[in-house]
Amino acid sequence: MSSRQFGVVVAGFCSFLQMYSTQPLLPMLTGIFHATKIAVSMTVTLAGLGVAVAAPIAGILADKIGRKRVIVWSAFLLAVCSFAAATSPGLGMLLFWRFCQGLCTPGVFSVTVAYINDEWASGGAGAVLSSYVSGTVLGGFSCRFISGLVASHFGWRWVFVVLGVLTLAGAGAIARLLEPERHIPHAASSIGSWLAAAHTHLKNRRLLATYVVGFCVLFSLVATFTYITFYLAAPPFNLQPAALGSIFFVYLVGAAVNPLAGRAIDRIGQRKVLAFGIGAGVAGIAITLLPSLWMVGLGLTICSSGVFAATTAANNFVGAAAEHNRALAVGLYAAFYYVGGSLGAAIPGYFWDLGGWPACVAFIACVQILTVAIALMFWTGPVRAEVMIAS
Repeated sequence: MSSRQFGVVVAGFCSFLQMYSTQPLLPMLTGIFHATKIAVSMTVTLAGLGVAVAAPIAGILADKIGRKRVIVWSAFLLAVCSFAAATSPGLGMLLFWRFCQGLCTPGVFSVTVAYINDEWASGGAGAVLSSYVSGTVLGGFSCRFISGLVASHFGWRWVFVVLGVLTLAGAGAIARLLEPERHIPHAASSIGSWLAAAHTHLKNRRLLATYVVGFCVLFSLVATFTYITFYLAAPPFNLQPAALGSIFFVYLVGAAVNPLAGRAIDRIGQRKVLAFGIGAGVAGIAITLLPSLWMVGLGLTICSSGVFAATTAANNFVGAAAEHNRALAVGLYAAFYYVGGSLGAAIPGYFWDLGGWPACVAFIACVQILTVAIALMFWTGPVRAEVMIAS
């Protein structure tokens, strides 16, 4: 692996090292801040909303001032926000810094994808993107695992200190390893202004349906892994933050089997892969209702693997549905995707208050069934692939 390719892997790792770091901490934070489950879940919600706000803009900024510059500075600002979050005197300030972290995140993950597609346009982009995906998966897992482990021994503030140090080191590595872009993009809209292009995308029924599918897919995933922590922290499981962080090992299984979804898409198409993936997601989350930690782990493994396959199918369909300005189409997809993740951390809290984890499971299953219905109704026509990385 070349040093530049390793720099891409580090960028992928850093891009999701902060995003979901509070998920294993939520039961702990309810006691520390004397807050409701919905209130502390906003530490996940606002980070996702920050990503949704910044995702369509990050690429435009990178086209103007340079992609490597945006990647490095975004990683550096992620670290700064993490250190600032560690000093938060209360939940309100912590929420503010989590939103700021969300604003910085697309400058790393989405701009790195654009960098790869341009710098390896003559060949090898697929292998580099595969390495980048490995980095994002490792970062997404590490943020949860490290968070739970550090919080159990040193408290929640040290979580942000440790993750901030790792991100700062990553920013330095990216600055050293990643070469300045050799291909300077020329941003231009093929059918008028950026707003006109965005408006046209939103009137495209296939594309709008894909945005809604992406919204629902991440909604389901974040809802599951946010509220399962409350379920497992309560009797009969009584798991502590370190153990809660370790449940995210199931992500690694999902990431390992996800390449099968890509091959299946080539054979049977996105609609069937999404349907099978969501079916697995519904079955998996139903299994978590069994009062056994091993069965909960099995259910989460099946659920995450199925949702990852559905995510791959949705990402793949964006290129087929976009008739022009594909980069903008992907940016808008990312915005819908992360708004879904943000609300997935908040809305199920109301169902938790009504009936605990079983009520959340029923609600999440309904969202997943709606996802399949939308895809089967609107996903038609020829397919072209587009890359949109998420964790």
